[in-house]
Amino acid sequence: MGISRLLRIFMLLGSAFTILLIIIYWDAVAVTPRLHAKLHDRQEQRRLLLKEMCNSDGLVYPGKNRSIDDIPYTELEHLIVDDVHGIIYCYVPKVACTNWKRVMLVLSGIALQDGVPYKDPLAINGILAHEPSMHFTFNKFGQRYGEFSRQFMELKLKTYTKFLFVRDPFVRLISAYRNKFEELNEGFYPIAQDMLRRYAKKTPPASAADAFARGIRPSFAHFIQYVLDPQTEMNQVNDHWQQIYRLCHPCQIQYDFVGHMESVEEDAEQLLRQLRVDDVVKFPISHHRDITTSNWLAEWFSTVPLAARRELYKLYETDFKLFGYDRPDSILNESQALLEK
Repeated sequence: MGISRLLRIFMLLGSAFTILLIIIYWDAVAVTPRLHAKLHDRQEQRRLLLKEMCNSDGLVYPGKNRSIDDIPYTELEHLIVDDVHGIIYCYVPKVACTNWKRVMLVLSGIALQDGVPYKDPLAINGILAHEPSMHFTFNKFGQRYGEFSRQFMELKLKTYTKFLFVRDPFVRLISAYRNKFEELNEGFYPIAQDMLRRYAKKTPPASAADAFARGIRPSFAHFIQYVLDPQTEMNQVNDHWQQIYRLCHPCQIQYDFVGHMESVEEDAEQLLRQLRVDDVVKFPISHHRDITTSNWLAEWFSTVPLAARRELYKLYETDFKLFGYDRPDSILNESQALLEK
């Protein structure tokens, strides 16, 4: 084979390779804007739904018509402020809040390692991420700003970017039960003891370790009974299963971004890009990610009486409607209950 023929073959192969690269490049360039547009539209739909529900006379719940000034500081502790980047994040337990708190600590530069601010969110210990003293929250405004606290609150709410992440309310309940009562958890064991005494009619062991070793723990049905018990409300509902509207006040605060746990990684990337901090921090993908999903609803609620399920839906109906989650008819209708018997 002559040299000239070899050169022609190499030139043809090179041209083909170049064309292939151009096709791949233009395809990527075309897909990225379409994807961003799709995510933007989805986000606008969520925000529009939230606004419509807040303005709707058909949705009524206690405290809906309060102004932000009427909300006590004690009910504003979930709003974390980053003054460096002008961000306000309302954290919701069992909705990736550990990782979002880590992100907020990286952005604020408050958390230090050997005198240097953390750069990697996952390098921040979970206990440190949840330490209240590490975050500047709305309930601390009075202490910092004194008589001008409400004015500063109003200013930041108007000028800062505000976001929260939400989750299917029933799936969030399952996740809370799995994390706090199926696993060894001394901090939540007093609540487990209370459930065992009141609903299982058992005398619980003195420690969670002893109870765990003996296989003694409240059932999911006991947990739902506890959530529905009026005594629980009187003794203050734990924020791991408190309704999101009570934690984040979505009808008083106009959130700029509403992320969903079901699409957390995609939404997180979009949010950080929107905040223009995607070159500063990435949302961490945990190795122990919570994989509780809506596909588990029928199995988990099969031990919960139909009447209790319906009562539970009424308790969380506001969250379902505000954040666009479908009513879980598969576990709330009579025919499904008959199939499970």
